[in-house]
Amino acid sequence: MGELWTTLLAAVIAFAATNIDDIFLLTLYFSQVNGSFRKRHIILGQYLGFAGILAVSALGFFGALVIPEPIIGLLGIAPIFMGIRRLLRRDVDEEIDTPPVKSDSSFAPIFSPQTMTVALVTFANGGDNISIYIPLFAGKTPSEIGVMVGTFAVLLALWCYLGYRLGSYPALGRLLERYGHLIVPFVLIGLGIYILAESGTFALIGDLVK
Repeated sequence: MGELWTTLLAAVIAFAATNIDDIFLLTLYFSQVNGSFRKRHIILGQYLGFAGILAVSALGFFGALVIPEPIIGLLGIAPIFMGIRRLLRRDVDEEIDTPPVKSDSSFAPIFSPQTMTVALVTFANGGDNISIYIPLFAGKTPSEIGVMVGTFAVLLALWCYLGYRLGSYPALGRLLERYGHLIVPFVLIGLGIYILAESGTFALIGDLVK
């Protein structure tokens, strides 16, 4: 029983330490919910992106994939591209308010552009998660890894709820609703630059161009 609590505590600490910045992103996302960008897109995107992080961590743990952190950091280009694209879109307000396209497929929300955008940003921001989860899984039994993954899934739901509540807070919600579409591009660009710098990708690029 003591080992179970130790495993749970390690999972909680690892998740919190690597996902603090996601609270701000989730708050921004939920403040931008409208006719074409729904809460389900955010939640599904978070889970898809995090599943990708766990998959890469598992591959690294089992030795099937060994990728240097500076290479993983190249994922930071994705949010930079998204942020610049938003800045260059002149009709962003109209585009955000576009009514959702109806689809007969029950899988449409999972594979929608909105969901995949959230998933890609979540995955791109997961370099530090991967670097911590691989050694965290080391030496653990399959059942212990299962407990950790289950704990992550529960905490991810809690993170989404906290982001929703913060985005719904009257004063903050009104502020983000009014200025969120102006803030999001710079947040994405800043996040991408942070990922590139923190992972040592800039240093790698500098060495390559010398």
